[in-house]
Amino acid sequence: MSEYRGIDVSRWQGQIDWARVKAAGIQFAIIKAGGSDDGFYTDPRWEENYRNAKANGIAVGAYYFVGPACTSAEAGKADAQRFLNQLKNKQFEYPVFIDVEATPASAKAGATEATIAFCRALEAAGYFAGIYSSTYSGFRDRLDDSKLTPFMHWVAQYASRCTYGGAYGIWQYSSSGRVDGIAGNVDMDIAYQDYPAIIKNGGFNGYTKQGSAQEATPVQPRKSVDELAREVLAGKWGNGDDRKNRITTAGYDYAAVQAKVNELLGASAATYYTVRSGDTLSAIARKYGTSVAAIQKLNSALIRNVNQIQVGWKIRVK
Repeated sequence: MSEYRGIDVSRWQGQIDWARVKAAGIQFAIIKAGGSDDGFYTDPRWEENYRNAKANGIAVGAYYFVGPACTSAEAGKADAQRFLNQLKNKQFEYPVFIDVEATPASAKAGATEATIAFCRALEAAGYFAGIYSSTYSGFRDRLDDSKLTPFMHWVAQYASRCTYGGAYGIWQYSSSGRVDGIAGNVDMDIAYQDYPAIIKNGGFNGYTKQGSAQEATPVQPRKSVDELAREVLAGKWGNGDDRKNRITTAGYDYAAVQAKVNELLGASAATYYTVRSGDTLSAIARKYGTSVAAIQKLNSALIRNVNQIQVGWKIRVK
């Protein structure tokens, strides 16, 4: 499994030397845009952190800290609109998150509805939405996590390993990390998916979907899809995530190549599905009247972990 080193920051880190952060090996940063936990506000370092992180080649995501009153669908939508105003005219290579830490456990049902409404509003605006909270006091005590499986999870647990039982894409493993270029402590994160590729390929977060007519500088493939598919079958492009990353990095349409591979393997009469934001393998299996195990078997070269599928994957379901 691939791992990417990251941090999350806000005004509490003060002025950051992003060039030194980049040199320290940090690959991504999730930056606080604002929140509703102390009135409605924009983080005073938001614009500065976004601009300077991007200028130094660090992939960027964003989060919005909701306050204790965000316990209804209406409140969730209102906070999402404030967040969207802060995200305007920017591009993000990592998901954009609702941060749920302040809602009371007694308002668990309402906070869950607010979270769903918040994420749906972001998705409707073209963003790859996710939820940040802690393993126990958040996803267990403040939220009904069984209703939140359609959304990517960023889980906080300060331990040697993450014991959260569901699928998650990012683990915040420390609040006391030290990184050159930042004075004092900083939250440390590990991402387990190539989110820049997923988001850019899918056309989320301010990016134009790759291969569309609006793409300013389309990549010109050097080989045909047929030729690439035959090379895949010959073992020249690896397997699973390695194959996807290598084909995408080389400037080709991974979904088209994999579809051709499946066709050459005799799957021309098969049924395919393109994974979208919020999908889970179990939900896809239910939709097509099959099982998770059956789908994994049909896509064994692609799906190695049934809890981790990527937006844009074209998978065979029957």
